[in-house]
Formats: sequence, C-alpha cells, structure tokens
Amino acid sequence: MANADGGLWCVVPAAGRGRRFGADRPKQHVEIAGKSLLTWTLQRLAAHPRIRGLVVVTAADDAGPLAQSACCGKPFLSVPGGAERADSVLAGLRRLPETVAGTDFVLVHDAARPCVCPGDIDALIERGMPAGGALLAAPLRDTLKRADADGHVLETEPRETRWRALTPQIFRRAELTDALESARRSGISVGDEAMAMELAGFRPLLVEGSEDNIKVTTAADLALAEYLLLRDSGMGNGE
Repeated sequence: MANADGGLWCVVPAAGRGRRFGADRPKQHVEIAGKSLLTWTLQRLAAHPRIRGLVVVTAADDAGPLAQSACCGKPFLSVPGGAERADSVLAGLRRLPETVAGTDFVLVHDAARPCVCPGDIDALIERGMPAGGALLAAPLRDTLKRADADGHVLETEPRETRWRALTPQIFRRAELTDALESARRSGISVGDEAMAMELAGFRPLLVEGSEDNIKVTTAADLALAEYLLLRDSGMGNGE
C-alpha cells in the first residue's frame, strides 16, 4: 500500500520571478512580520502531522536564504528549478528520496500560498488518495463573463461547473512524473499538475478548499495574506 505510514513528502516550487508582483526581489522572499513568504508557507506545511518532508525548488541563481529552520525538524531538501513551473516540479519530484516509491503519493504546493488551512490538507489527503489523485479547488461564486479582444462582454457563461484550481495537489510520484514529462515532450505548457494528469487521461478529484488559500500575485494579495497570517498566528489581535 502506498504511503503505508501515512506520511507524504511535499514539493514546493519556488523558482518563479514574480514579475507581476513588482518588488525588487522574488516575491517568495518578500517579508511579512519579519519572515519571508516562503518561510510562512514552509512553516504551515511542516507543522502538518501528515507531511513527512519538504523539497523546495528554487531558481538556479536565487541568492535568497532557504528557510530550513521553518521545517520543524522535518527532512528538508532543495534543488534548482527550471524555466517553467512544470520543469521545477519535475526537478522536485526527481529530488525526492529514494524511499519515496513511484506508487507513493506526493503533494505539490505553491510557495506563494502561505495561508493553506490544515483541515484542507487533511481533506485532500483523505479524499484524494482513494480517488487516485486530487486537488484543492474553490467553486466559482461570481458571475462569469467572456470578453472579446477589446474588453467588451460577448456572453455570460454558466458558473455551476467551474472551479478555481488551488494547491496542494496530490498524485502518485511516478504517474505525475510521467504526465509532466509527456506534456513537455508534446510542447504543452501546463498550468498545474492536474492539467498534466488530465492530458494523460486521468480525472483528478476536486476537493473544496477554503477561500483563504490565496495565491500572492500582487501587492494587494500580500496585504490580504498578511492579515490572514497575523490573524491565525494571534499577532493581529493585540496579543
């Protein structure tokens, strides 16, 4: 049985440049309350009892400090990433210890999502492993418009079956590796791991996650993440 001890490794791609963020450094090194965004994310993941170890994938020339101290004494590995997200995730999968079998499940989580809820990780593992693979996601709640090239509305689209993909995502190590490699050979740029698995013929399960699990892309996102993190840590209530 895969992951018989219940522990999973988590790959954390952190090789992006965050150009849309507009800071003087990669966004994963921008600080909130004296800790980098990456540190907050690693602490949240490492504190989860079902996560056994972490592989952080960084840019080859990233001089930012790696937050090994954030990993609560759990195994911590790092590896240079690639030009695209899929390249970085592949590098992380290959860096996993040999003790992680091809049939073992692994998690992949964005470095820029520091607010993931422990209960959502629980739900993803408990539901995703029996399903053969899954991702956290949030159903669309806003009215959805499709626009033309000039920004005018073409039509209103149904939202009932539309979801926003979040992370973590959970898949078997070998199946995810094969799916990402196949997409790369085909010249397809995949937006996330689930897309690669879909192209390989899988149907990942959508597990509803919290709206708090935001991805920090802009300065406004950072402000919201700061509020959520300080609220959760008790630092934002006057303590």
